[in-house]
Amino acid sequence: MRLGINLGYWGAGMDGDNLAVAQEADRLGYDVCWAAEAYGSDAPTVLSWVAAKTERIDVGSAIMQIPARQPAMTAMTAATLDSLSGGRFRLGLGVSGPQVSEGWYGVKFDKPLARTREYVEIVRKAMSRERLTYEGEHWTLPLPDGPGKPIKLTVHPQREHIPLYIAAIGPKNLEQTGEIADGALLIFPSAEHLEETALRPLRAGREKAGLTMEGFDVHPTLPLALGDDIDALADIFRPYTALYVGGMGSRKQNFYNQLAQRMGYEKQAAEIQDKYLAGDKTGAAAAVPRQLIDQTTLLGSVERIADRMKAYAEAGVTTLTIAPAGFTLDERLAALRAGTEALERAGLA
Repeated sequence: MRLGINLGYWGAGMDGDNLAVAQEADRLGYDVCWAAEAYGSDAPTVLSWVAAKTERIDVGSAIMQIPARQPAMTAMTAATLDSLSGGRFRLGLGVSGPQVSEGWYGVKFDKPLARTREYVEIVRKAMSRERLTYEGEHWTLPLPDGPGKPIKLTVHPQREHIPLYIAAIGPKNLEQTGEIADGALLIFPSAEHLEETALRPLRAGREKAGLTMEGFDVHPTLPLALGDDIDALADIFRPYTALYVGGMGSRKQNFYNQLAQRMGYEKQAAEIQDKYLAGDKTGAAAAVPRQLIDQTTLLGSVERIADRMKAYAEAGVTTLTIAPAGFTLDERLAALRAGTEALERAGLA
């Protein structure tokens, strides 16, 4: 099992440290460094900076938002980053959510699966440097009855095939991801529930495409916090979990809340959402079960984290990305080093 690092959002208050974290991950042999975007920092700018300051580690977008860019623009960005980084770019895509898609980008959040499928087909075609033509429900290239003509990408990517990942949570999205992508980016993954919440639909999608899970990257992200007091460490992530389970998206369209329900936390997920949407963020955080946090993070000593890593590897994870927690740079670097030490102790390096 390989290790990755997720820097999250640039502008979250630890920007000065993030480059040092990425460089230490590069030195330690981490496989990939991801950056996120929502409605603040954009992923490609951060990744170009990280790629310029590192030597071996891959850089990946987790995610570049589908409603933010036309697919041909995404292909241009991916090809450019792959060329500039010397073949170290991974393209992670996702539809975001209805609030961001419609409120920030002015793009209707409808038919996300069909839109994703068409988007991926266009991106792949553009990156292959074919002359770009496409007829779909959401995109037609070139536009008919106008001056547009089929053109092809002028940039030559470093590699013929840039790895393409999709951030997926729901069963239908996971199945489609298995069918059309090279890997799945998972959030709030539990080793104990990975088969029913992720692997089963991913496998179904691979089978639909006539493929196996061989070579497909099952790639969850988990926060990692080092220490002896598990309860205190879990408390660090209560606001984070409450935000996603309670306040990410609308009451009817909260994919993280639905995931918590599929993991067996139906009543707790409802309570967290009720309190969060009522403005009681403290109460929502308090309502998050410690077990839910423990199942979706890496907490404790190196030995305990090694045991959890082994459980994820046995469940089917191929790359485990960590978000190293800490209030100082030294604490985040210690968490980063604990990740590699735990992987070695688990016999997975």
